[in-house]
Amino acid sequence: MKDSMEKALNGQINAELYSAYLYYAMSAYFESLNFGGFAHWMRVQAREETEHAAKFFSYINDRGGRVILDAIDKPQSEWESPLKAFQDAYAHEQKVSGLIHDLVDLARKENDHATENFLQWYVEEQVEEEAHASEIAEKLKMIQKSPNGLFMLDARLGQRE
Repeated sequence: MKDSMEKALNGQINAELYSAYLYYAMSAYFESLNFGGFAHWMRVQAREETEHAAKFFSYINDRGGRVILDAIDKPQSEWESPLKAFQDAYAHEQKVSGLIHDLVDLARKENDHATENFLQWYVEEQVEEEAHASEIAEKLKMIQKSPNGLFMLDARLGQRE
């Protein structure tokens, strides 16, 4: 694996860990509003992001590279509303999709077929990640003036495994 690919994959570890940190911050925000279901959904999401980082970590090591961890930026901790938090989650997932696509482009440029193949799982995963965040944001738009709807969605999201 070329140095440029190793450096880019290390950068993605940082991005995945930042994602986890962001979702934990969103979970804390929802807990402060007594929306345990929304908070639970975000904690599950944070754990998923940590697993994504771990896969990159293992891949770099499997290819004989070296993992170099960098500082993780502090995420925001307040949002205007549950809707705004999920809109931000959706926008964040779109950003991560762009980072993954950039990695695929780099792997192609460097003729690194193993890394390109490895990244395909993430390409598919990001479609799912964006769809989930977008779906919840759209539902929140529909029910934002309905406390009952908000409580029902909170209960549903609390069932995420």
